[in-house]
Amino acid sequence: MTSPAMSPTTLGIDFGTSNSAAGLTVAGRPWLVELEPGETTLPTAVFFDSDSKKMRIGRSATRALIDGDEGRFMRALKSLLGTPLLYEKRRLGGQMMDFTDVIAHFLREVKTRAETATRMEFTHALSGRPVKFHSKDEVRNAKAEEDLRGCYKKAGFEDVQFLYEPEAALRSARPHPGVGLVVDIGGGTSDFTCFEQDATGGTRILASHGLRLGGTDFDRQISIDHVMPHLGRGALIRNSFGGGSLPAPSRMFNDLATWQMIPFLYGPDTRRAAQDLARNAEDPTGLNRLVQVLEDELGHDLAFAAEAGKIRANSADGDAAQIDLRIVERGLSAALPRKALDQTLAEMVQNIQAEAAETLRLAGVTPRDVTRCVMVGGSALLSSVRDSMQTLCPNAEIETDRAMTAVADGLALAARDAAF
Repeated sequence: MTSPAMSPTTLGIDFGTSNSAAGLTVAGRPWLVELEPGETTLPTAVFFDSDSKKMRIGRSATRALIDGDEGRFMRALKSLLGTPLLYEKRRLGGQMMDFTDVIAHFLREVKTRAETATRMEFTHALSGRPVKFHSKDEVRNAKAEEDLRGCYKKAGFEDVQFLYEPEAALRSARPHPGVGLVVDIGGGTSDFTCFEQDATGGTRILASHGLRLGGTDFDRQISIDHVMPHLGRGALIRNSFGGGSLPAPSRMFNDLATWQMIPFLYGPDTRRAAQDLARNAEDPTGLNRLVQVLEDELGHDLAFAAEAGKIRANSADGDAAQIDLRIVERGLSAALPRKALDQTLAEMVQNIQAEAAETLRLAGVTPRDVTRCVMVGGSALLSSVRDSMQTLCPNAEIETDRAMTAVADGLALAARDAAF
């Protein structure tokens, strides 16, 4: 691709909870930047190397974690937007930083790589955003956009505009007359746009809606239900001040299953608490594993294992799926057949279906009016999610062909027309 050197323009950025992408329009079509060699998607992950004091991002960050390099790994940073935790200072890379600094560094690196690849200067950004960062708190929802705007400014962009992610996905979908529904199941949120198109491709947005629930929540519940019992969740702890026993407190296990909380569990207080539980357990087997996980800082490895197990359970041979836990103990695994996966996710899938129905209500259409459901995001490919949308909209054709690129492609197309 050739372009005028350092010509200022707008970069479309899909800053996701799990993965990010960036692009622009070339010859009327979306063109996504190779943010890593041969890859147009970049894991939204960072790693602070203890030796070099440098921050690595994307697959380089994940490799550092897998290789056992000394440092701090972080993922799902987008989920911190709008929360007080975003501004908590931590010593990272040899300096005191808060998470706005971390996100800004990530976005600055995306900007730099895009400018290097295109020989253009991107002074402005068109960023995707969930319809609802926080579906139960409008103040936090507004604060999250304000936080993200500040991160873009800190990353070196002069200004940024936002476009709802399902509406961005619609920009790249093939036109088809009738009423449709975009169902975007991202890493941290589920977002919906109901729309109507005419025979010429003219599009009218009828309603957009969303909730704070996504793929990382699926992974968290899978880990709580199927991984954490192998680490002592539910183990009986003898009462030090009298007879009887009580189940081990759940908070440590819940945090260990939550991407953005994992880095905060490796302090001495948490390790001592786990050791105390193991000493007083009726059966310390699982809790001894927990102590080892905290000592070896394996929390993110377990989260990746749960995510991989989910993908296997959703595959054609999902009835035999396992979560591989050999990183904890040789030969250790947790069964996760398709039926168990569906049971674990059932309540969350029902919530997604209910909010999709609410979107249709806001749009003033009935589920039977919908003739197509455009499924977007990796978790939208789960059979239970697809089935729930087919049940809700029985006359709809389910489209999954551009699930992984629709939002980024739509932002690349929309960036051309962004007015600052």
